This record gives sequence, C-alpha cells and structure tokens, in this order.
Amino acid sequence: MDPQDTQGSARVAGEPPVDVVCLGESMVTFLPSRPGRLADVPAFERAIGGAESNVACALAAAGHRTRWVGRVGRDGFGDHLVETIAAHGVDVGAVQRDPRRPTGVYFRTAADRATDAHEVVYYRAGSAASAMSPATVPYDTVADARVLHLTGITAALSDDCLALMRALTAPRPGRPLVSFDVNCRPGLWRDGPATAGPVLLELARRADLVFVGADEAEQAWGLGDPAAIRAALPEPAVLVVKHGGDGATVHERTGPSTDTVVHVPAPRVDVVAAVGAGDAFAAGFLSATLRGLDTTARLRHGHLLAAAALTVPGDLAAPPRRAHADRLAALAPTAWGTLQLGPGWTGDDQEGRTP
Repeated sequence: MDPQDTQGSARVAGEPPVDVVCLGESMVTFLPSRPGRLADVPAFERAIGGAESNVACALAAAGHRTRWVGRVGRDGFGDHLVETIAAHGVDVGAVQRDPRRPTGVYFRTAADRATDAHEVVYYRAGSAASAMSPATVPYDTVADARVLHLTGITAALSDDCLALMRALTAPRPGRPLVSFDVNCRPGLWRDGPATAGPVLLELARRADLVFVGADEAEQAWGLGDPAAIRAALPEPAVLVVKHGGDGATVHERTGPSTDTVVHVPAPRVDVVAAVGAGDAFAAGFLSATLRGLDTTARLRHGHLLAAAALTVPGDLAAPPRRAHADRLAALAPTAWGTLQLGPGWTGDDQEGRTP
C-alpha cells in the first residue's frame, strides 16, 4: 500500500459484522437547476452519486448495518462524500484518502437517461477510485460482511480495479455472498461493449447473486430474453433480470439443473427523475434477502425502493418504513397490479390505486 494513503479501521472490536459491504467509486454529482442542455443550465446543486454507495445508503436507511469501501481524494469533494455517506448511517471507516488523485465529479441534465436529450459529463479519469487494487484494498475490509455488493462500473475504471474485482469474486473459503450488478456503461470501457461484454460476463459468472437489465444484457451480450441470459449465466444461485417498467424476473436455482422462475410486475410510478432506480431496486431486493423473505417479496421490495428513488429528484430517497413496505409487498396480486405510487408515497397511506 502507498505509504501516503490513509485508511481508518474497518471494524471496531466487539461490534457485530455488517450486513452488507458495498465497494466502488462514489462521486460528487451536480444536478441541474432547471431542464435543458448542459450549455443552458445556469446553476447546479451539489449531491452525491455512485452505484455502490447508493445501495449502502438505501440499505442503511432500511435498517441494515452497511459499510462503503472506496477511495476519494484528499480534497473538499472527498470530505463531502465521506461526511454525507456517513450521515446516512453507513460505516466509512475503510474509505481511503488519496493525496495525489482527485475525487471524481460529474454533471448531468434533468432529462431521462434513456432519451437522446440526456447529457452526462464525467470528470473521473485518473480519480482516486481508479487506484483501488488488491494491494490498496485489504480483503479484511470486506470479509466480515454477510453480503459483498459490487458492480461492473468498478471493473471499467482501471486495470488495477479490474484486478481487484477478480480478486474479490474469486472462490475462497468463507467468502461473503457476492452480489453483482452488471451496470454496463459502455462509455467507460475501451472499445465499448466489445471490451465490456466478456469481462462483465466473467465477473457475473463468479457471483452468487446477479442483477442485470434486459436492455444492458442485450447491449453487452446480445441477449435480451431471461432464459437466454440464464443459459449464459448458469453459475449464480440467483439471477435477477430487470425489465424497467414491466417488472423483473428471477431465476433461482432449486436443484442441480433446475430453476424456479418468478416474474413480478412493477407498480405504476409517477416518475420525477429516472435516476437511481436500479441501485434502489438492488437495495430493496438485498434487504428482503437478508430478512429471509420469499422470491415474490424480494422482487416487490426491490420495486418499492426503486419507486422511492423514481419519485424524488436525486439518486437517493428515503425508503418507506419497514411496516409500510411489508404491507404493500403483501398485497394480493390484483391489488398489487393496481398500485400507483407518486411523490410523497413513502409516507404512510400515501399510495394510490388506479381505477
């Protein structure tokens, strides 16, 4: 490890192990003050963004013990990230501060990420997070967790980050359950999907639980059907294929060569900003998994936390109280099918029903 790196202790002696460790880059994000092109937006509001830290914050808000493992610059933006994530109840004791590399930042427009009007500009090349490696991230910072949550974004940051991802997903005695969100971002990869596809497939096949959008599976691997994706990913015990507003499908291994397949539609959502939903879905599904809930309930909790993120402007949203979420997740199929959620729904009795 670089002698100029600084790192806190990952765990206080005598404390119970954390439920989930999330490892990856978090950045300061600047949200536009109004819709329009980046060239026309006069001002931005500072927030934070990062797939893995988003999941850690959402799980902490849902009542779980979480730790974020990352690397930020020894700068004001790094201070802001660490302080903000800690304020969400996440353990940041294993975060490293890099004296020579900056904290990443990015700017985005208010438009839906799926439209051509959406713009996002990253200033992350050479960031502190890109220096994460097996040498700079001790395994004991993640080893005491019940679940280790990773995403494909980290693998794209640098060769050292890819080496770290391979080390963390390698089989070893006592390894935490490895959760992997494919999160295919072609713009981060040299040669785009041609480079990303094989690496993301390799990492996904080494995980225990995989999240992937049908659209990104099509982009990375030329596969959009859940059964075809499962055929390419036979190793994970649980595969979650997300279909956006159409819901999600789980393939869960129940025998040496058999799966149980469950599909749950997503509730209707009055979308405020189409960002952060994938991370929130992963957090909801992981929360329900940690609680030992059945497959349908896990998917419904994923949809509910995604709906919480979709009905606020930023990446992070306060989840519904657990009793509220449990009540909605237990609805009969017909009632679930008529559920419509809008801004403010996470407060008790704020959800609506369609006719």
